Amino acid sequence: MKVLLINGSPRQQGNTAVALGEVAAQLQKNGIDSETVWIGNKPVRGCIVCGTCKSRADGRCAFDDDVCNRISEKFAGADALVVGSPVYYGQPNGALLAVLQRAFYSAGGAIAGKPAAAVAVCRRGGATASFETLNMPFHLLNMPVVSSQYWNIIYGREPGQAALDTEGLQTLRALANNMAWLLKSTGGAPAPGRGDEPWSPLHFIR
Repeated sequence: MKVLLINGSPRQQGNTAVALGEVAAQLQKNGIDSETVWIGNKPVRGCIVCGTCKSRADGRCAFDDDVCNRISEKFAGADALVVGSPVYYGQPNGALLAVLQRAFYSAGGAIAGKPAAAVAVCRRGGATASFETLNMPFHLLNMPVVSSQYWNIIYGREPGQAALDTEGLQTLRALANNMAWLLKSTGGAPAPGRGDEPWSPLHFIR
């Protein structure tokens, strides 16, 4: 089984990489493979709700000039997902949110029902708000949210400083242990979600 890790920082080897590296190392100790995808530091597009992805057989986003479709292509081969982001103004990296919103909208069916977790990396404040924001799409896609012994938060400003946050690292190792346990317990089978019950949307403005 394999966990897809998304590094949502513009710094490829910054503190978000330290955090996800700790998760990956602990997953490996549990016999679970992982792959890390970096969103990069090039411009990315936000969703314009054009609907093109819904009309295409492959579900690809109409914008194919950034990392979004490359991430989406990896959803099917992943048994679980961990998304890491630095905290900017009390929020996750805006570029990461733009990519994730497009990927989940266009290819969410390939990752739906699979275990997921978020990791927030900050200098001092805003981590819990960012953590909650990152978790929101998981609930929408019936993805079991994997917990730890504390919120998945780690602290550091300069690149590499997160490695000094011993409690944060311990929290991430516990997260990885719980993720591995859940994958092994379910054999990697996605959560059933709605099952056979069709979606019954209700719009409050008719």
